[in-house]
Amino acid sequence: MVYGAQGLNSMSQTFHKLFRKHLMKSEWSKKVRPILINNWEATYFDFTEEKIISLAAQAKELGIELFVLDDGWFGARNDDTSSLGDWDVNLSKLPNGLDALATKITDMGLMFGLWFEPEMVNEISKLYKMHPEWAVCVPDRKRTLGRNQMVLDYSNPEVVEYIYGKMSNILDCGKISYVKWDMNRYITEAYSSALPADRQKEFFHRYILGVYALYEKLTTRFPHILFESCASGGGRFDAGLLYYAPQGWTSDDTDAVERLKIQYGTSMVYPIASMGSHVSAVPNHQVLRTTSLKTRADTAYFGTFGYELDITSIPDEEKEEMKKQIAYFKKNRDVLQFGSFFRLQNDNDQRVAWMCVSEDQKRVVAAAYKVLAKPNPKLRKIRLKGLNPQWKYRCEETGQTFYGDELMNFGLICETEFTGYMTAPDYRGVHHAGTDIGDFTSQIYTLTAIEE
Repeated sequence: MVYGAQGLNSMSQTFHKLFRKHLMKSEWSKKVRPILINNWEATYFDFTEEKIISLAAQAKELGIELFVLDDGWFGARNDDTSSLGDWDVNLSKLPNGLDALATKITDMGLMFGLWFEPEMVNEISKLYKMHPEWAVCVPDRKRTLGRNQMVLDYSNPEVVEYIYGKMSNILDCGKISYVKWDMNRYITEAYSSALPADRQKEFFHRYILGVYALYEKLTTRFPHILFESCASGGGRFDAGLLYYAPQGWTSDDTDAVERLKIQYGTSMVYPIASMGSHVSAVPNHQVLRTTSLKTRADTAYFGTFGYELDITSIPDEEKEEMKKQIAYFKKNRDVLQFGSFFRLQNDNDQRVAWMCVSEDQKRVVAAAYKVLAKPNPKLRKIRLKGLNPQWKYRCEETGQTFYGDELMNFGLICETEFTGYMTAPDYRGVHHAGTDIGDFTSQIYTLTAIEE
């Protein structure tokens, strides 16, 4: 429980500091997060070692720091119907093994990360065949599948110990720097075959204690691995997990417009550095919306930041744009991930603005987003917060200078929105005013104190 005397931003900043400085035990709680590329939306289950190596080589050229191999590297996993629980390398896809792949990627100068979904099991799996009683379901009742999978009974210590053995065997190679811990369904038919009838109501509590137990074992044995938990799918959003996993995958919904709402709401309690955020493919794979690469990056900056698309097949001009985005984020990620975060505007989810300011108040990254364009819009400005009122700040993007009190009281005038056409006699449209044209646009403003 926290108290903030100056509104919701004050409350959120207290939560952010509490979680970052006193809850996260990982060494990563004090480190900026590496920029990653995840192969999921680039390949889904259909990949080879050659394809993964080509993605990693391109990622290195762009300046990305971490390559993450997602679902499909284990068992006989070619779709979502089988093999969860069978945490052994799929040699038909990776004939030289996982260690060899990890070595090739780390030899490029990248870190290597790996996807697990350790709390789940498929009916079509060696694990389920050996231990059907380990799946959460009520005996002699119909079972509900989600994404063709069931939940393993983590209230049973035997299950936790088995999964720990399988995961630690994989992580023992010493080449894995990051684990994406997924959870793609929620719990139904909550029942444990390991608990007697009069203790079944303890199931959910004991289940989470089992999850904590596995995290405890893994983070103790592998203290340098960055673990990312999962808020998506399972609907689990537990701040306690930040103790073990200092960041969480905020949602499988990666559309930039959707993410404005998701990240805005998440920031009420969770620090920016804990919010997994990626630039994904377009048309977006969840809503089929097409947004610019700029808007996708401007949104994803306010989180851990990474990419999730086939970077080997995009145009050269987009690769050059990505290089600039990555360079910008590297320069400013300490402010973005560990500065004070302020929500500045949310106009019915159509005009959104937020910002981060460094603890010494000398550096600022602010963002303004527009969802749908409107005719003849009024002048837009955003009033910044948390600055020193007597210092002068220079805006990197415009070259203009302002005093802190000016930016906080009058505000920063944003890029002018397009205000319509002037109709000529021959009915040809002539642009009237405004450079912020169309739907789904964004602007980033970077300010630095130049006089104290």
